[in-house]
Order: sequence, then C-alpha cells, then structure tokens
Amino acid sequence: MKKLITLAFTAAIFLLAACDDEEVQTIDSSMPNGNFMADVSGTFVEQNGTGSMGTAEIGMDDDGTSFLRFSDNFNSNFGTGTITVYLSKTNEDLTEVFDPMNGNPDLILVGGVTSAGEKFFKLDAAPSAEFDHVILWCASANIPFGYAMLN
Repeated sequence: MKKLITLAFTAAIFLLAACDDEEVQTIDSSMPNGNFMADVSGTFVEQNGTGSMGTAEIGMDDDGTSFLRFSDNFNSNFGTGTITVYLSKTNEDLTEVFDPMNGNPDLILVGGVTSAGEKFFKLDAAPSAEFDHVILWCASANIPFGYAMLN
C-alpha cells in the first residue's frame, strides 16, 4: 500500500510539472556509492525533431543499488521544460498506447530531466529484462522525444 501511495504521489508531481517552465522536484537525487557498473546500455534515437542523443545505461553501484544513468553527452530539446523519463517494454506506437496515468503495465516512471549532461536516477529495484527501452516523453505535446533500446 505504501508503494502504491508513493507511486501515485510521484505520478501526480510529474503530471503537474511535465513540460512546463516550472522547477521540477527530483524523485531521488542521490548518486551511486563508489563505482557504477552498467549491465545494459543503449543509444538514444531522436524522435520528432528534438535532437535527443547520448547513451542510457542501467546498472548498480558498489552497494547493489540500481540506477539509470544518462551519459555526459546526453542532450535533447528542453524548450518545453521537463522531459519525463520512463522504462518501457516497447517503443512501438507510443502515441497510441502511451497512457501512464491510467496504469499502463508496460511503463515504469523513472523521473524528470530538465538539462543536458550526465544524470543518475535511483531505481527502487533492478527492472525486469522485459523493460528494455528508455523513453523520453513530453506530456504537454503528447509525443516521444526519443528512446534507447537497452541490451
């Protein structure tokens, strides 16, 4: 029940803040402890003329905590404000099936990003292998800004 309340609260924060000019509250700004070792990685594919680029990696730190990392050359179009980051089971037909606020089981909300460069997102646990895409999504425009297939 506590996880459900936390997830609902987090989703509400990003619904209110996604793709606007207001400051976004970070879900968890902690950095990996010690070394970060990537298990899977993928290169962002730009979508809808947003210039998204860089690498996404999922791995663990020395304490066994899972993180999603964006490379130091990560970039996208931040003119709309916050880009919401999701783990997904697919990148197919996102505008048709992308409905995170109605309990889409094919998505995991990770957090928001408002600037280029290296980013770490602490994950509650290592996601199952079926979540093999990182999606950059702009809710206000209802379009994907890019995706990275992880392998």
